[in-house]
Amino acid sequence: MLLQKRAKTKYHCGGLWTNTCCSHPRPGESLEEAVHRRLKEEMGFDCDLKEDFSFIYKANFGELTEWEFDHVFTGKFDGEPKINPEEVDDFKWINVRVLQEDIKENPTKYTPWFKIAIKKLNLKK
Repeated sequence: MLLQKRAKTKYHCGGLWTNTCCSHPRPGESLEEAVHRRLKEEMGFDCDLKEDFSFIYKANFGELTEWEFDHVFTGKFDGEPKINPEEVDDFKWINVRVLQEDIKENPTKYTPWFKIAIKKLNLKK
């Protein structure tokens, strides 16, 4: 699985590991258009994607609260990302079992929404 480390300059969760990319659709933009746009903007590539599942999550970050309806898309990519340093500090490929263990041992290294999504994704496999 390809993970990104959010840029430390992000307004919340900077420096935490998370899913390959995140997005919010622009006004008038479809969900599918948004995921492809952001994948290119954050990670410098695009690939075929399919919506796998969705979920609602709520988390507090100091004075900020996110309460979102998240859609999770999955795809296959076998290459080298060209990360956007305004969005991403680092990336890594990781075995899902190794990731699950690291999340258990080091939960504060990961974004709240990613910890929810990875559990749901694993239930589907």
